[in-house]
Amino acid sequence: MSRTSSDGHISAPRPRSSRTRPSTWLVILAACAGQFLVVLDVSVVNVALPSMRSSLGLSSTGLQWVVNAYAIAFAGFMLLGGRAGDLFGRKRMFLVGLGLFTLASLAGGLAQEGWQLLAARAVQGLGAAVLAPSTLTILTSAVPEGAARARAIATWTAVGAGGGAAGGLVGGALTDALSWRWVLLINVPVGALVLVGAARWISESRAGGARRLDLPGAVLVTAGTAVLAYGIVQTEAEGWTAAATLVPLLAGVVLIGLFLTVEARTRVPLMPLKLFKVRSVAAANAAMFICGAGSFGMWYFMTLYAQNVLHYSPFVAGLALIPSSLSVVAGSKLAPRVMARVGAKHVAVVGTLITAVGFGWQSTMTAHGTYVVSIMLPGMLMMLGAGLAMTPLASLATSGAAPGDAGLVSGLVNTARTLGGALGLSVLSTVAASGSRGGTGAEALTAGYGLAFRWGGFILLGAVVLMLLWMPRASGPVLRRPAASGPVDERRDPAAPSPAAASPSDD
Repeated sequence: MSRTSSDGHISAPRPRSSRTRPSTWLVILAACAGQFLVVLDVSVVNVALPSMRSSLGLSSTGLQWVVNAYAIAFAGFMLLGGRAGDLFGRKRMFLVGLGLFTLASLAGGLAQEGWQLLAARAVQGLGAAVLAPSTLTILTSAVPEGAARARAIATWTAVGAGGGAAGGLVGGALTDALSWRWVLLINVPVGALVLVGAARWISESRAGGARRLDLPGAVLVTAGTAVLAYGIVQTEAEGWTAAATLVPLLAGVVLIGLFLTVEARTRVPLMPLKLFKVRSVAAANAAMFICGAGSFGMWYFMTLYAQNVLHYSPFVAGLALIPSSLSVVAGSKLAPRVMARVGAKHVAVVGTLITAVGFGWQSTMTAHGTYVVSIMLPGMLMMLGAGLAMTPLASLATSGAAPGDAGLVSGLVNTARTLGGALGLSVLSTVAASGSRGGTGAEALTAGYGLAFRWGGFILLGAVVLMLLWMPRASGPVLRRPAASGPVDERRDPAAPSPAAASPSDD
């Protein structure tokens, strides 16, 4: 397979040996393990929050920030983490991010005061922001473009989705069997193992050019994203018209506007605006943002419905979502095969439509619903569609940019999905509260959750319209074409495997 040197050039492919394929999949294993930990910790603490509150004496606001400190730091530093990987080395940033994440998990698990836990969660988010962009870049650098890369991206997508899905189950099991501290401490031995494996298996790669970070741009985009995310979080508690919401939202928009102005004028920008001239990159990231806004709340509302209405325990609630978790993995693994036949755009559209139908079904749930009809079947449909949609969107979003911008584009994919999810969850939570009309009984809560699922379906239909109108059938040309050992057919859909790459021997 081709290898990327430190100056950004690609050497000629080497003949395959009996050791090539195992080493490639060991790299994929390490990258996917890092992604799993990052996504898992977005949701794993949810079922442990009551135990954390009683143990550390957290207030209601403090309890909310156990979740938000991680998510805001994660989203706010994502682009900086992606560019740092391009400039200073993807392997190096993978190890730095994972090391920071693991140490912060240890500190959080041993916290004796509420502020210690919140600080640890923020540092966890920072580590995740450095780590996450490198996971996809390392994977795409290790696997040549074609069927093998599509399957590898599908595995990465499935592992990430599985991490989000497993959060409730893992958190419930650890909290019930041990204590809330193990929700964080479990990351320590797993992180240590992945660190050792990554240090041994992953080869270093970086973009060419001077090692210079766009610090003004990094500060502006981080501050703007963090303040905007804070304003989004405030909507659930304060409403959309309160000053506590409007001020940070406005400040976040202003800071992001300043960031775009700086990026248009600086010589070495953190986020080259030329990236968005590649239609596939711009459209896929916009679709990823909207799909995240519509679908991210699925796990949140399904867990609340299972516990608050159907009275499942935290562990049983997590167990009830296993079929949905398996469905998203199945959809992610099926996507590359379908992409090879009909193209990435069509698979993304069909997958999003399936997800929207599942949301519509889920919105009909009742206060006395049965598991099969009210949780299992609609959940499987929603997540099957999500798995089908995310793989082609990730492929399209990363295929149109030059190798030197690979880490940045990977960061954009994660940022779009994370920020879309944060915004969507805040909006849908407000919708659910209005649907319940302040009631706390089973009927009122069910009405609110159902309305949230209905609006989530409408958001997903909006993503379908965007993909049909904006997304090209095949990606546009790469802005800076790297040296290659042979001709490249730039008219072919980059997310679809070539005929040669789709041979049975690669399966």
